[in-house]
Amino acid sequence: MIIDAHCHAGVGDGLTGPWDTRAPLAGYLRRADRAGIARTVLLPAFHSDYEVANRDLARIVHTGAGRFIGFAMVHPDRDAGRVARLVSTAVREYDFRGIKVHRHDGRISREICETARAYQLPVLYDVMGETSAVELIATEYPTVTFVIPHLGSFADDWRAHLSVIDQLVRYPNVYADTSGVRRFDCLIEAVRRAGPGKLIYGSDGPFLHPGLELAKVRALELPPLAERMVTGGTITRLLRRPARAGAHQMPRAAGHVRVPAGPDAIGRARPLAEDPWAPVAPSAAARSNYEAACYAC
Repeated sequence: MIIDAHCHAGVGDGLTGPWDTRAPLAGYLRRADRAGIARTVLLPAFHSDYEVANRDLARIVHTGAGRFIGFAMVHPDRDAGRVARLVSTAVREYDFRGIKVHRHDGRISREICETARAYQLPVLYDVMGETSAVELIATEYPTVTFVIPHLGSFADDWRAHLSVIDQLVRYPNVYADTSGVRRFDCLIEAVRRAGPGKLIYGSDGPFLHPGLELAKVRALELPPLAERMVTGGTITRLLRRPARAGAHQMPRAAGHVRVPAGPDAIGRARPLAEDPWAPVAPSAAARSNYEAACYAC
């Protein structure tokens, strides 16, 4: 199964560029279907309030009938003091599976890393070329998984790529995704030195074409097992959560997994199993709403 581990969705409120205005999924989903992509990790668009953005993303994720996997986005500065609460809501109410942080918002904080450790969640941290931060977080939080998108730089900084490749080799908890990497030889070098298990396919959709980004991975001409690791195997393993992860640090409230009500949401409560990480099968309503809700995002 092919999983796109990096795609944005929803509406932002910055209006400075596509990244904080709107990330529509209609075109992305048509392209992903043609490319054979079965599931997609969704991240919110840039927003001035990630509590709102995460809630809106949950509506999209929960109308996807199992196709989408949500990551909560947090701001290192604006969300200081409430990161644990935001992530708790995202995990326990929305069934999100990871945390997204962007250097554009601010440098990743201890609060974020410690929350990720408590909930045993991977962190997708876009360092924007500031790869020295990876040295610090990888050593300070060896039990937290960090995925560095764009092999460290969307801006085609070959020095950042080479730095992250070295970090992939040295740190067992550091991975990188392939999205937006234009220097193909750097992907070859990453696989050669760190192995295919440290590289994860992502598209940075809907802004980049998921099929074209997947073609880069296929152009590596990896053995079938190695290619499957890059295109879905590794991210599947990283998103697995042990039963009751984080429960001893942050007790959950009894009750339900709540899907935020809205025009594109199912708007119903789902009872939690004894294991809070146990998946809940999508309802018939979710499946029937898939075309209307998800493709219209």
